[in-house]
Amino acid sequence: MNVWIILLWGVLPYVTLVVLIGGTIWRYRYDQFGWTTRSSQVYESRLMKIASPLFHLGILVVLVGHIVGLVIPKTWTDALGVSEHLYHIMALGFGSIAGIATLAGLIMLIYRRRRVGTVFMATTANDKVMYVFLLGTIVIGVSATLIALSRGEEAHNYRLSISPWFRSIFMLHPEVEAMATAPLSFHIHVVMAMSLFMLWPFTRLVHAFTAPVHYLFRPYIVYRSRDTTPGRARAPIAARWDPVNSTDTTARQAHALKGRRHSGASH
Repeated sequence: MNVWIILLWGVLPYVTLVVLIGGTIWRYRYDQFGWTTRSSQVYESRLMKIASPLFHLGILVVLVGHIVGLVIPKTWTDALGVSEHLYHIMALGFGSIAGIATLAGLIMLIYRRRRVGTVFMATTANDKVMYVFLLGTIVIGVSATLIALSRGEEAHNYRLSISPWFRSIFMLHPEVEAMATAPLSFHIHVVMAMSLFMLWPFTRLVHAFTAPVHYLFRPYIVYRSRDTTPGRARAPIAARWDPVNSTDTTARQAHALKGRRHSGASH
């Protein structure tokens, strides 16, 4: 077996995992103050309001598509009655739209970073290297998807080559021969992606590991204006939060209102 095949598809994936996991742990322990996006929205927001949602929503759909395509075996979708033709159309259709949206958003972000002076001044060499690998990975991925879309049924079925190889990595028995059968464009895309993941912990991309998902489940925040009327008693504030229109909340509000009325009458 060719030594390059073993190094690329049997050794490099584990090097990537070690650097990604180890680098993230190191960054969290020794550079928590640098664990940030270093947002530049304060310098310019007009382009940011368009480019940032376009990129982030697009990359989220791309990520979900990759997880479905790489993790879920073909036998599972066959068992659910999803034909190869239908899967091919859905994957390439959604993948093309999401990939183009991601690429458009990233190009706008790079243009903004280069053309807006204050944003460019805040750009580090680390950022420039990251953008090169990120842009290269997305461009090659979109190109491979569009080529596959143009070939139709004759396109390479990555679920018979790349997907088995990807799953076998976590079984500690990489199927390098399966990955070797994939086209060159897929090889370049995967190598670029692994390089990007090795850079990930040492760039601003690390903030993706601390996305504020808990905001979706945390209690709502109630803002109250400060009552500056002299001598007026303030209603007690509950130490915990309750759902809106709950029985306990309604009773406390009525009690607080009654206390305010008695306080006002006494003055």
